[in-house]
Amino acid sequence: MEAEFLKIIEQHQGIIHKVCGLYADDAEERQDLFQEIVIQLWRAYPKFRGDAKVSTWMYRVGLNTAISYFRKVKRQPSTASLSSDLLQIADETADEEYEEKVRMLRGAIQELNKIERALVMLYLEDKNYDEISEVLGITANNARVKMNRIKHKLRTKLNVQNN
Repeated sequence: MEAEFLKIIEQHQGIIHKVCGLYADDAEERQDLFQEIVIQLWRAYPKFRGDAKVSTWMYRVGLNTAISYFRKVKRQPSTASLSSDLLQIADETADEEYEEKVRMLRGAIQELNKIERALVMLYLEDKNYDEISEVLGITANNARVKMNRIKHKLRTKLNVQNN
């Protein structure tokens, strides 16, 4: 069972890294969250029956762990600030205007609440609304409505920042 679990983690660790990158501001927090997600996946693994895809199961456990983890951390005083590294995407072929737009979009996404960020992440991963609903535990219609509201919210934020 341990070998199977480690193989799954190795094959799908990108999912965990994406969740950590979305919810943790610095490398130390990302590492702590990564470990916490792996622990929770290990605890949940014996109950995984294969009814859902492994990736869906991992997103669900990962997102729930991240949200719970940071609710706990939020109760403690924090001096951490948003890392500028998170808001920068290095792409040598991109021009300055494009890079600025990407930074602004990432900044706007960081201002969303944790559930909205999770929905955006899954949407940007090209997950369909049925998969998103399965991961987040909401109906596909609710995911669709929330995503439309988030898109509107992001457009509004970005228009305000551009003016």
